[in-house]
Amino acid sequence: MNKNSFLSPIQKFIKAESFSGILLFGSMVLALILSNSPIREYFNSIWDYKIGITSDNFQLVKPLILWINDGLMAIFFFLIGLEIKREILIGELNSLKKSSLPIFAAIGGMLIPLSLFLVLNNSSETSNGWGIPMATDIAFTLAILKLLGNKVPLSLKIFLTAFAIIDDIGAVLVIAIFYTGEISWLLLLYAGILFVVLYLLSYLRIHNKVVLLIFGIAIWLLFLKAGVHPTIAGILLAFAVPIRQRITEFRYAQKLENIIKLLTASNNTNKLPVLSQNQIDEIDNLEEWTNKVQSPLQQLEHRLHYWVAFLIMPIFALSNAGVYFSSEMIIDFPLALNIALSLFIGKAIGVSLFSYLSIKLKVAELPKHLNFIDIIGVAILSGVGFTMSLFIGGLAFNDNDIYMNSAKIGIIIGSVVSGVVGYITLKWSIKRKNGLQT
Repeated sequence: MNKNSFLSPIQKFIKAESFSGILLFGSMVLALILSNSPIREYFNSIWDYKIGITSDNFQLVKPLILWINDGLMAIFFFLIGLEIKREILIGELNSLKKSSLPIFAAIGGMLIPLSLFLVLNNSSETSNGWGIPMATDIAFTLAILKLLGNKVPLSLKIFLTAFAIIDDIGAVLVIAIFYTGEISWLLLLYAGILFVVLYLLSYLRIHNKVVLLIFGIAIWLLFLKAGVHPTIAGILLAFAVPIRQRITEFRYAQKLENIIKLLTASNNTNKLPVLSQNQIDEIDNLEEWTNKVQSPLQQLEHRLHYWVAFLIMPIFALSNAGVYFSSEMIIDFPLALNIALSLFIGKAIGVSLFSYLSIKLKVAELPKHLNFIDIIGVAILSGVGFTMSLFIGGLAFNDNDIYMNSAKIGIIIGSVVSGVVGYITLKWSIKRKNGLQT
């Protein structure tokens, strides 16, 4: 396989995530400004506005913010699932040699912040927030790396992307196991039957977007009513999307050659600025064969990525990041400080320490063109936990505004400090390497 053909999708992914991070930051700042402006009540009322469906036998009515957190974020998690499946099957996690360092880094980046939070926590009422500092926001971190310019080695960006994806797997498991309420097992059984059908179709390489959409909506609704957070359905649904093409590139090239011959042979005898019926038929055939040669997973991931990066995540940030600061505001400072320290110190120590141990024990190796200062820089940077941390915070403290606002402040402070210190560390490392080369 051509090396450039492999790196190109990664570079496109990094570019999209980088711009998404900049947009996320802008959305966070805008949410804070509007939450403290004269129109703050109107701004907050938008997210509290209830919409839904009501009938004699069925009711599904939620505030807009829950449609965002439970609905739009299910699409975000669906995209994460597609990325995880791709990386495990054909990407940076498809072999033990390539995945060892990111796996150890991610494990450290989850266990140490979690442990530090529990050690620093001084109240049983806030102990449920232990999952908040486990998360890393890949869009924000890649956006910060982009500020360093083209001198950042691609191998460092790939390492960060790989371990952040493993981190996402951990966050999803935490949400599924620990942040789920009472469960209706009968409804989950119905959802399981639908999953079995989809997985069977995937195994047979049968993929239809309409079927996937209908099944996806039904499964999302069943998870919602069953008491399991519906974003988990998004992850599981992604694994039902086939990664293999229905035809090979060689077969496609043969068909393409044949279609071109038929197109050129089908002369438009009327000389009108429209195609003949034969030409239309051949173009339809071209579209059909083009769909067959594309990986359904790759095609879906490509089409969804920009919607998620440039619309869904900024909307989530705008609706969830706002905090109203006033003299009457009650903040649990120990909780906010705990989250900030667990993100900044916990992530830095966890990722660095576990990466160092894995290299010293020779179960992993340092990527090319990197030194351990680069790893430390990324470890500090991984304390930027914004999107997933806010999401878990909403699950942990959804019924307590004081704790939720305190968690938001801790997440923002921890993420900003991690981003600034990580940027300075990596910039110093790059200058040092360039100085040694000259």
